[in-house]
Parts: sequence; C-alpha cells; structure tokens
Amino acid sequence: MSPQAPAPTAPARAKPAPPGRGQVPLTAFGEPLVWLTGGALALCLLMIVGLLVLVFWQGFTTFWPAPVVRTVLRDGRVLMGEVTRDEDYTPRADEVDEVPEPGRAAARAAVAARGGVDRRRLVRTGNFEISGEHFHWIADHQIDREDVPAEAVVFERLAWGRFYGIPEAYLEDGKVVADGPAPAWAAFEPRHGAVRDRWEERRSLETHAIGRVNRALEAARLDVRRAEIAHGAGSAERSEAEAELARVQAEVSRETKVLEALIQVLRAENARQSLRVRTADGREKVLAVEEIVRAYRPNALSASERAGVYLSRWGEFLADEPREANSEGGVWPAIFGTVVMTLVMSVAVVPFGVLAALYLREYAKAGAIVSAVRIAVNNLAGVPSIVFGVFGLGFFCYIVGGGIDHVLFPEKGDNPTYAKGGVLWSSLTLALLTLPVVIVATEEALSAVPGSMREGSYACGASKWQTIRRIVLPRAMPGIMTGMILAMARGAGEVAPLMLVGAVKLAPDLPLDGVAPFIHPERSFMHLGFHVYDLGFQSQNSEAAKPMVFTTTLLLIGVITFLNLAAVWIRTRLRRKFVANQF
Repeated sequence: MSPQAPAPTAPARAKPAPPGRGQVPLTAFGEPLVWLTGGALALCLLMIVGLLVLVFWQGFTTFWPAPVVRTVLRDGRVLMGEVTRDEDYTPRADEVDEVPEPGRAAARAAVAARGGVDRRRLVRTGNFEISGEHFHWIADHQIDREDVPAEAVVFERLAWGRFYGIPEAYLEDGKVVADGPAPAWAAFEPRHGAVRDRWEERRSLETHAIGRVNRALEAARLDVRRAEIAHGAGSAERSEAEAELARVQAEVSRETKVLEALIQVLRAENARQSLRVRTADGREKVLAVEEIVRAYRPNALSASERAGVYLSRWGEFLADEPREANSEGGVWPAIFGTVVMTLVMSVAVVPFGVLAALYLREYAKAGAIVSAVRIAVNNLAGVPSIVFGVFGLGFFCYIVGGGIDHVLFPEKGDNPTYAKGGVLWSSLTLALLTLPVVIVATEEALSAVPGSMREGSYACGASKWQTIRRIVLPRAMPGIMTGMILAMARGAGEVAPLMLVGAVKLAPDLPLDGVAPFIHPERSFMHLGFHVYDLGFQSQNSEAAKPMVFTTTLLLIGVITFLNLAAVWIRTRLRRKFVANQF
C-alpha cells in the first residue's frame, strides 16, 4: 500500500508590515504646523528686534558730533556742513548737463564709470537766515574738491537752527579784541560760560520772578470779582477787595521796576559780547554770544572731547525745555508729563477695575445682566482710542470741568480753569481706555485662587468679605499687578485721545512745581508720544527733526520699560510672599 500523500496546505499569509512614516501623511505628525508656528514666532521676534535695534542705534548716535566737510562744487558754490546720510540714485541726463562746461566732461565720465548710477549725500548746511535752507543734496558728479577744515565751528543757537562757519573776530562793544580764527576762538571759549549764566539768570527773572508778581496781581483782581459776585457791586467786601487790589498794584509796580532794571543790566552786559563768523562762501555774520547754546570745533576734537559734547547734548535733552519748534533742545516737560499722567491713570484705573472684577467674579450671579456686562467690557476694549478722547473732551472737560468752574471759579468768567484739557482729564480718559484690561486680568487672577483656600476660610468662620480681603485678594495681587502693567504699557503710549484732552505742543509749566498750591491738575502738559507725532508730522524742518524722533522714541520706550519693571518687581515680591501659602 503506497503511502498517502500529504494533504496540500494553504500558503501562509504574510504578516502586514507595521505602518511606517512613509505610509502616513506628514500632516498627521504635526511637523508642518510646528514649522509654521515656529517660523511665525521667529519672524515676529526678528521684526521686534530689528525695530528695537534701529531705534536704539539711531537714538544713541543722534548726539554724536559728526565732522564738518567743506565742499567746493563744479559750479563754484561752496557748502559746508555735516553729512547726515547718503544714497545711490540714477541722475537724469539733463542734471549732469547742468554742470558748467569746465567740469561737465569729468562729471559725465564719473557717472558713466559707475554704470549710470551716482551717489549723493544729504548735508546739513544750516545758516538758514542766509541761505534759506537747512539741508542740501550734493551728488558726487557735482563735487570739484572737498576738505575737512580744522577751524570750522558748529554753533547751536536758540533760534534759526545751527550755524556753520569759521570765527573771524571776537567783539566787545563792537570793537575787535581778538582777530583771526584761533585768537577769536580762544577769546570766545572762556567768556561764553559767563554770558550763558547771565542769560539763564535773566530768563529766570522773566519767567519766574515776573510771573510770580503777575500771579499776585491776577489773584487780587479775581478777589474783587469774587466779592462782587458774592456780595454785590456796592458792598463793603468789594470795597475792601478793591483797596487790597490797589495796594497789590502799587507793590507789583515797584517790584516790576526793580526786576526790569536788573533784567536790563543783564541784557546790556550780554549785548556787549559778539562773534563775527565767516561762512564757507565768504559771507560774514555777527552772532550774539548769548544766543549760542553750544559751540565746538568737531574736526579738531579728540575722542574724549567728542564724548564730552555727546554727554552735554544728552544732558540738555533730558533736563531742558524744547526750542526751535521742538526740533532742538530737551524734552524734560514731556518726560515729566508722561510719568505723571501714567501714574495718575494707574491710580485711577486699578481700584475701579479691581472692584468691578470682584463684583463680577465673587458676588454677581450668572444671568443675562452679567453676560451683558461682560460683553460690554469686551466690546469696550475694541473701541478706537480717539472715541475715548471725544468722550473725555465732552464729559470730563465740558461737563465735569465746566461744573467745577461754575461752582468754584465763577469770577474767571470765560477764562476756564477745569473746563479745558488738562493732565487730570487726560489721566481719567486713559483710565477708561485701559479699564477692560484691568478687569479681565483681575478676573483671571481671582479665578486662579484655589477654591480650597476659600472653603478653609469659611470653615474657620470667616465671612465672605473677610475671605476676599485676607485670602483671595492677597493671592490674586500678582495677577492684578499684571493687569496694571498692561494698562500702563498701553496708556503711556496712547496719543490720539491726548490730543483732545490735554497734551499740547509746548507746555513749560509743569503739573507739579514750587508755586502754591503746588499741584495743578488743570494744566495742559507735554507727552513723549505726542512729541514724537509732532516731530514726525508737524515739524517745518523734517530732516532736522528726524534724529529727534528716534531719540524721543528711545526715551519713551525707556520710560515705559522703567515703569513696567517697577511694577514687575512689586509683583514678584508679592508672588514670592504668597506662593508658599497655597494648598
């Protein structure tokens, strides 16, 4: 019997290969989205860093003294000044043909050698009262020759901008006491400081001393008007006020004569000093020494002397008042106004924002009204800032301020005290603008406090308010400080509302000073953000104002950073204090 053949078996199935990366779409692993989000973050950081680098570079280099270049053009003109920037451009054919014949061929050859592209520089030539221009564009094909004269001097003046020239003679009472560039400069340097001191003294007398006696006279006049309103035109009180006014007028007249005599002496002494200067094209100009704020020879300065000029300019920028339509001088009133307005705004917005958030989070029951309030708060955050400015002008200035004037200052009539823009109304307007930020941040901070801490407080017999005051609020304080930081950062940089409710182009009188009552919330003020806007868009000399735009922007960033760092430091201390007590 033959052996039986084995039954055929079914072929074994191959085990399926585990799914690999090649069989699954790449989008399932999230890599494209990771690259997209990471690239977006890197792009945002790059733009922020690039903007900050540009602002820091332009801001820090604005006050560094540049060399003065004297340029002789092919048409015979001579220009002297500081090179502010240069660029490549394509000159028109007729522009090159305008070069006079002796140098026209050389100009054409120079442009042709560069493939029809030329370089031009913007030179700050100053001397506006002579030339009628502050800046000149100079192309390379126009230049015959140029040099850097060591005796060239830059004069920064109270008016008319900078003056570039070479000292020719120093004059006293119109007579030459030093002749020639070197002797004239040697005579000018030791005398300039004393002349500026006398000018500062005269200015202080004109602004502070005479202003004080004028305020006393105005106060006496208003007392007469107040007595007339309160007691009638023929009352004894009005007669007493008129007698006091007559006495004050006599006293003010005597003081004014003494002050004017002293001012006249200082003015006459300074008028004796002058300096005759020759421009690059040979014209002469006599400069009053007291009108010269700063003078230096940039081409003859050492590195330490350049640093001295640089620091002197920074000191003036931080401590003095603006001049030359805000394109020169300092921004101290703007710094002070920005800080005061931001602090008053923070003091106003934080209590109201915290109270509103406490009610919404701790007391209010969920319902249609609470939902409507939350929607209103969220919508309020999206309202354009200029709308808040219009509201502040109409409500705070005209209604509230007008009511205060009607009750407290009826004697001033049509001369408003509070019914106009001021630092108080600006602060309250920005407080309304930033109120949603504080409310939302405070609600998030309150909700982050563990419920176990509330329950433990209730278990110990504490009331709801005691629990909020002693348990919830202290531990929510870091989050509340975060809301205040965000509010300060936004409010300090706002400009549009301030244009309607208090910020002005020039306001040398500060909201806080040594004049009774020492605090003047009704005064208009200067603001760094508005100062940047004014320099960038309202300046008649935009090229001269451009460096100041970057410097003021740098300063505004620094002020906001300082205020935020102070708030962050307080928040960090509060967080360290309460983090160990949470359970």
